[in-house]
Amino acid sequence: MGTLGRPRTSYDGMVRQRFGVRQLGKILAMACIGWILITPSSATSPDALSPSGQAMPVGNLPGWKQIFTADFNHGNVPVGDFPGSAYAARWSENYPDGTPDTAGQLPGGNSAYYPSKVLSIRNGVLDMYLHSENGIPMGAAPSPIIGKATSSPFNSLLYGRYSVRFKSDALAGFKTAWLLWPDSGLWPQDGEIDYPEQDLTKAFYGAVHWSEGGQDTFETFQSGAAFTAWHTATTEWTPGRVEFFLDGQSIGVSTTNVPHTPMHYILQTESCLTGCPAPSTSGHLDIDWVAIWSRS
Repeated sequence: MGTLGRPRTSYDGMVRQRFGVRQLGKILAMACIGWILITPSSATSPDALSPSGQAMPVGNLPGWKQIFTADFNHGNVPVGDFPGSAYAARWSENYPDGTPDTAGQLPGGNSAYYPSKVLSIRNGVLDMYLHSENGIPMGAAPSPIIGKATSSPFNSLLYGRYSVRFKSDALAGFKTAWLLWPDSGLWPQDGEIDYPEQDLTKAFYGAVHWSEGGQDTFETFQSGAAFTAWHTATTEWTPGRVEFFLDGQSIGVSTTNVPHTPMHYILQTESCLTGCPAPSTSGHLDIDWVAIWSRS
């Protein structure tokens, strides 16, 4: 442990060896006055500037090189204008209006992605207004843009670390499957990694998918956490290993048939896989920040 971690009594003991009690009292009094002068009550910590109360992580980590960061503090973008000029270099709506979502591709399904009806940026967050219009449940699946990509996949990587901070209203029938999807499009052969995934009224989990006998096979790792409080979900994908973290604590590790071809990250938010939302169900899912690292 470094010097800052030493017990307070150790520091006091060193002072007493050099100064008498009266001098020590003067020193401590002066220190308190100085602290008051340089720490005004109106000062704001970096965390307090974040809508979620936790600042976006910036910088490299052991084994990881940071290649993408995005908060949403560069002005508001109304519904219908996402990503706007301030964010166009770093975000794509990914799927245009009317693109069927996962359930919408099934027989009889009509749920779809409608970014022009769902996505906006307000008060420092990426907001998803999840709702239905004319009987169609509407979601969105925006993607971060890394480098100068102009078409999908917008952020292709072979292995990476992905961290997102989010909170949502409890909206039955709407769900997240924020995922790493194979660039090849070969599914389930080339696998899939999801986190957080689940209906927005339930505790979310992480999942790793692979093909077994040509069939989708997967394992899940439960977080025990609800969408209705701010959380940070982090996925670390390395050769032969996927680890999921909730608010900095590991919730599980998969080493079974881990994907090993390039994948791309999508904030896929959709509906109807666990039952469709009621027509009157509507509310907001907010994202404070997203950060991505590649292996260094």
